[in-house]
Amino acid sequence: MRYKITHKTEYRYSAPVAQSNHLVHLTPCAVDGQIIEQHDIAITPRPAHRRDFNDYFGNSTIHLTLEEDHSVLTMNAQTVVTITRDHTPLLAKSVASWENVRDLMFEAAHVDQAEFSCYSPFTNPNSEIAAYGAESFPPGRPLLEGVMELTSRIFTDFDYNSTVTDIFTPVSQVFEMKSGVCQDFAHLQLACLRALGLPARYVSGYLRTYPPKGQPRLVGADASHAWISVWCPEAGWVDFDPTNNKTIADEHVTLTVGRDFGDVSPISGVILGGGNHFVNVSVDVMPIDEQGEEIGESVSNQLEPEIVTIDKDTLQEQSQRPIQMHIQEQSQEQIQAQAADPLPADRTY
Repeated sequence: MRYKITHKTEYRYSAPVAQSNHLVHLTPCAVDGQIIEQHDIAITPRPAHRRDFNDYFGNSTIHLTLEEDHSVLTMNAQTVVTITRDHTPLLAKSVASWENVRDLMFEAAHVDQAEFSCYSPFTNPNSEIAAYGAESFPPGRPLLEGVMELTSRIFTDFDYNSTVTDIFTPVSQVFEMKSGVCQDFAHLQLACLRALGLPARYVSGYLRTYPPKGQPRLVGADASHAWISVWCPEAGWVDFDPTNNKTIADEHVTLTVGRDFGDVSPISGVILGGGNHFVNVSVDVMPIDEQGEEIGESVSNQLEPEIVTIDKDTLQEQSQRPIQMHIQEQSQEQIQAQAADPLPADRTY
């Protein structure tokens, strides 16, 4: 499948920002079954300094420095990508038991995978989470068979609710509430697997969404997505989406990978000044044909997007000191639904 992806982010500040530094992860990975045909990111105002590099996990990363006063900052990333993959057949290749895979993590040959079997700030399990995950892994069970069952259990046992958690919600609270968003479910599944010593990583990306039958696609109403990837010796990294109870296929576009969301936030930064912060994010995943023409029918979102206030006092006192902040990743519909709530950090839905 071929897609044109547009990811627009607009910052607005109640007072001028004198200087800012940003770390940007908006370039999709070149992974198996995913070909990046074209990518460009437009940034206004123009950065004084820009450095493109691959981070520790191999993600394409941009470091930006803005040195002129500005009250508005926009980033518009556009990508054309072709996806030809389906991880479902890989399940049958997994014959090694989960205990064997766990034990491989102690061998020097698998140090690259072993680092993803360790706990991270967002995936620190308690005893209840560890016990919940262990139910899917009786002795001798093939690894991916157990992961698929755990994926299905999370899908069944937890409710999707975008109003009950934020980026600071610990995974233990997500488990207690039995609800959250895809970012929460990915962190929960990672916590379950890492409690067993199994290698699994966080994946941030995009998911093609389908309009109701008989209705056109709504431009700009998509959002970032999150799922997990598990390593097995027979198939390598295999991706599972607990929010949708499936392995990934050509509907999923991989953006970045890491230990958890903290490694792959789409946009993060430190600013000097700015006062209160406002953000509007729009994501559009458009299926296109070989000529670049849209497949199917779409309509523009005619609603005026509401903007979300991030009060500087919820982040750090004294606006003239550098304020560390992350950007809330939301679709326009989600922004309209939650515009009354202060958002101190970004989310993946």
